[in-house]
Amino acid sequence: MAGHIQDRWYKTELDANDKAVRVKTERFGIGLRYRARYIGPDGTEKSKSFPDRQKRAAEQWLVKTRADMERGEYIDPKAGRTTFQQYAERWLAAQTSDIATRSAVESQVRLHAFPYIGARPLASFQPEHIRAWSRALEDALPASSYRRIIFGNVSAVFTAAVDDRLILKNPCRAESVKAPKPAPGRVRPWAAARVFAVRDQLPERFQAMADLGGGCGLRQGEIFGLPVDEVGFTTGWVHVGFQVKLVRGRLLFAPPKGGKLRDVPLPGEVARVLKAHMKSCPPAEVTLPWISPDGPLVTKSLIFTSTEAKPLRRSDFNRNVWKPALVGAGVLPKPKPGQQPRSSREDGMHALRHFYASVLLDAGENIKALSAYLGHSDPGFTLRTYTHLMPSSEGRTRKAVDAVYRAPRKATRTPDGPQTAQ
Repeated sequence: MAGHIQDRWYKTELDANDKAVRVKTERFGIGLRYRARYIGPDGTEKSKSFPDRQKRAAEQWLVKTRADMERGEYIDPKAGRTTFQQYAERWLAAQTSDIATRSAVESQVRLHAFPYIGARPLASFQPEHIRAWSRALEDALPASSYRRIIFGNVSAVFTAAVDDRLILKNPCRAESVKAPKPAPGRVRPWAAARVFAVRDQLPERFQAMADLGGGCGLRQGEIFGLPVDEVGFTTGWVHVGFQVKLVRGRLLFAPPKGGKLRDVPLPGEVARVLKAHMKSCPPAEVTLPWISPDGPLVTKSLIFTSTEAKPLRRSDFNRNVWKPALVGAGVLPKPKPGQQPRSSREDGMHALRHFYASVLLDAGENIKALSAYLGHSDPGFTLRTYTHLMPSSEGRTRKAVDAVYRAPRKATRTPDGPQTAQ
């Protein structure tokens, strides 16, 4: 890297005797005196100016810049002037995840990051700025799990900026910066009595939803988007290939979460309930865009629709159908007149999937099969989520020994009462 220090207050000229002499320039005494200049990796000239009596500092900066280039740690000074919002918008536009995920991430960043840190240049970020933003986020959003998602998205933007050589380090990963903690506590599945109590409180046309959630482990959107032709009443399997999602204010058909198509066993009791439901509430033809609001139209005969034979909208269903059922079953307290039932994320329809997982694990099903039925991409995630529900080795030991000891007792019992083992 060729580089030099330019003194903008003096220049060298030849006098009448062709002797080089220093003379003052038009800029003498005005502005920054020294300019350190060099050629960057892209072949263009870069520079940084320093005040009078700071020539030594300019030389040191030039030496450091040369060393950074040799180590591969060079960052263009102009690159860091890009604001967080300017770069994040480019980052969002380049994402390749499904449109619903992109829309959610964009909404989170625009609502909860841009107003706080959007105008700050990337190179100016220090850990203290992230700590201050995280504290403001805590005041605005009480849900730690949601804050953690937003924090992760912002950190991903900074990581991309590091990869693109705009900044050297991700301030979100500084030792003094703490990401919002995960939601505390383990999954506590509902008891069967609660599942059936909530089911009984649902309107008749929606009761079979509880059976699909608790008996097949389907997600809410997958239940909303379940077509008749995906249910194998004769084969005993349900193919999960669709869900109804809300993207940019419009309902559409999309593959299941993560594009994880799967087949789930259809228990006989669930099949019986679904047949009865379809007899009393015939399926309705629904046409929606595929994957994106401007995608091709797809028509499916859906098992569950509104009373107007329209696709179900998650927010409306939760507010007008699911929450009242929770109140009716005693899961949530009855709200005061004019108020809505209190928020309770752990009691959403996802609780039916947890119930399904607990039933299968209690019956001895293995984690790999459960993970496939739930549509998880990683069995390790399933194990981490539900490991505390798996029968322990000591529990199996007790059951095995108890079974051995109960056998002779049963064999030696008389009508007069229980006897001791012989």
